[in-house]
Amino acid sequence: MDSRTDVLVIGGGATGTGIARDLALRGVDVTLVDRDGLSSGTSGRSHGLLHSGARYAEVDGPEARGCLEENRTLRRIAGACIRETRGLFVQLGDDDPGYFEAKRDACADVGIPTEVVDGETARETVPELADEVERAMWVPDGVVVPSRLVAANAADAREHGARIRTHAPVTSMTVEGGRVTTVTLGGAVDETLRPSYVVNATGPHAGHVADLAGVSVEMRPTRGVMVSVAYDDLEPVLNRCREPADGDIIVPHDGEVVLGTTSVAVDDPDDYERADWEVEQTASECAAMLPPVADADRVRTWWGVRPLYEPDEAARGGRGISRGFHLLDHADEGVENCCSIVGGKLTTYRRMAEATADLVCDRLGVEATCSTANERLPGASEPALLDEFVRQFDGQGPTDSDLVGR
Repeated sequence: MDSRTDVLVIGGGATGTGIARDLALRGVDVTLVDRDGLSSGTSGRSHGLLHSGARYAEVDGPEARGCLEENRTLRRIAGACIRETRGLFVQLGDDDPGYFEAKRDACADVGIPTEVVDGETARETVPELADEVERAMWVPDGVVVPSRLVAANAADAREHGARIRTHAPVTSMTVEGGRVTTVTLGGAVDETLRPSYVVNATGPHAGHVADLAGVSVEMRPTRGVMVSVAYDDLEPVLNRCREPADGDIIVPHDGEVVLGTTSVAVDDPDDYERADWEVEQTASECAAMLPPVADADRVRTWWGVRPLYEPDEAARGGRGISRGFHLLDHADEGVENCCSIVGGKLTTYRRMAEATADLVCDRLGVEATCSTANERLPGASEPALLDEFVRQFDGQGPTDSDLVGR
């Protein structure tokens, strides 16, 4: 089959489905493809934190402010795709008090609301919090259910005319006269598309997809482990208030908590080591905040790969930096109808999608503006419907497999 489409979006994670939704709501003809089911990559293999911006406040104020804005937007539009928890940054006895104070001051500068409490007060909310916690800071973190979020974006895109093709890997592209003219799909879909514009939203695989179009995207993917253990009744996300390191976050679910994470460079985002030391170190470090998790039953373990952009990582110096996004217009390399969106984080997917859709609409001469910040996602008030969307798009990732369908 040989099909025309105005825009081909490659990649079925949060950013790709967000782009498809944004463009479809603007009346653009869109096809979205993914090589597997939706959420099969980074989005569905994360720890699922809805950032308040506090994690990045002292190193990147503008990005932290963007996280805070998107946090508030998702709470308005995403309903049961979000879990309304809070976040608690905790300082242990060996942690630098100056770091805590710098984060608190930076949050104030950004506009992130905080409340500082002593360790005893924090333990009134989290009774099994370590005795070594000297003080803590409340922030408006939350939890994302990524499988639902991605599927809801895809469902809304489909409702507005987009075609969603899962299990449809891109096998080749043809570039003629400085434009991508055809894209061939394999897998369960035997189809050749003739797009007017191509968006590469494939996360850590962006470099490979860019190669097919004869352009370059330099990626530095890193892997991180998540360990879900049995634990009841944790309300807030727990963050260790120190320079980012292994095992510094605990994300609450119902009857489980997710412990994370590590950061190890990988050469191939599909083929990398899954090391036992990462699991043990993550559990040990998280237990410094919440001791019972050290001996809790381990329910699930998975790794995710971060889609980090090499030039940005090299400029900033590695782990602990902000995770901003980068929109690359490949017209600068001689391919006029192609762009790549890389970096970023789950919390800011909608903002990433808006920036990408703005560029695409400018290239296509579409004057409609973004409405995704105000349009509530379908099924937002109906968890069962959201879970049906997940089923339809084969969109169940490991991050939230204990929450979806319950």
